[in-house]
Amino acid sequence: MGELLRRKGLTLAVAESCTGGLLGMRITEVSGASDYFRGGIIAYSNEVKRDVLGVPAEVLEKHGAVSPECARAMAEGARQVCATDLALAITGIAGPTGGTAEKPVGLVYIALASPHGVKVERHEFRGSRQGIRWSASEAALALLCSYLKGR
Repeated sequence: MGELLRRKGLTLAVAESCTGGLLGMRITEVSGASDYFRGGIIAYSNEVKRDVLGVPAEVLEKHGAVSPECARAMAEGARQVCATDLALAITGIAGPTGGTAEKPVGLVYIALASPHGVKVERHEFRGSRQGIRWSASEAALALLCSYLKGR
């Protein structure tokens, strides 16, 4: 992923909720990540989603923090705040509590914002809190790689 970003001259930012910085950590574990990675925002609370990333209050009120609309707004906000070509966003319910019938534990939305628009994916992961968080970060990296290989 890093080599593709470097070759294409693209920059990346992240906005994370349920993964709490795991995605940014995984990206920066690679030496030379500063060539393409600009930073990330851990928007764990709705206030940070709204005030830092610019997620509209109406989105949070109508759809909730765990929604495709929120993931989309988070990715767009991170791209704007960090002035990058691309931004990944993750929002979901890692558990073991917090789930409902409509939004169960393991429900995660991942978004990738680019100059070509925003793609949002819905996932339902199973397992422990740590496993769900890891799976979400893995799916986000896979979404980014798929985008980079298609361009």
